[in-house]
Amino acid sequence: MFKTLSLTACAAAVLLTASGAMAAPADDAKTHFQAIGSGDLSIVMRGYADQAQFNWVGGPLDGTYANADAIRGVWEKFTKSQGPLKVSVDKLEESANPKGSTISANVQFEGKAPIKVRYVLTFREGKIVSETWQIDPKLSVAAY
Repeated sequence: MFKTLSLTACAAAVLLTASGAMAAPADDAKTHFQAIGSGDLSIVMRGYADQAQFNWVGGPLDGTYANADAIRGVWEKFTKSQGPLKVSVDKLEESANPKGSTISANVQFEGKAPIKVRYVLTFREGKIVSETWQIDPKLSVAAY
């Protein structure tokens, strides 16, 4: 019986390792949201493709940011002004085909004041190529 459990445990570990080698876009999106909340720019930035585009709609950082340097700059401004934030994600949905995946979610970042965001991320080859941060004060977000 001990050998059977050991073999089963080894097989499970191999499967977990193999499946964990490439995270699903939904997991990558959650990691991205949490990294924003914690202000960890190294994790935030590692998710982007070289020529990613970030559309921030509403609020003081409204604009389109078209490369890694511009995107890093907006996140530096945001994290300096906000500090650590509690993150709640609701209604996360993934649409996928062989060319890529799109994640949409309602996300609330809560610190000095709640920031309600309708989020859309497009992934190609495991990297964010397009990101939309839509400020939506009427958004309903339940914690996950």
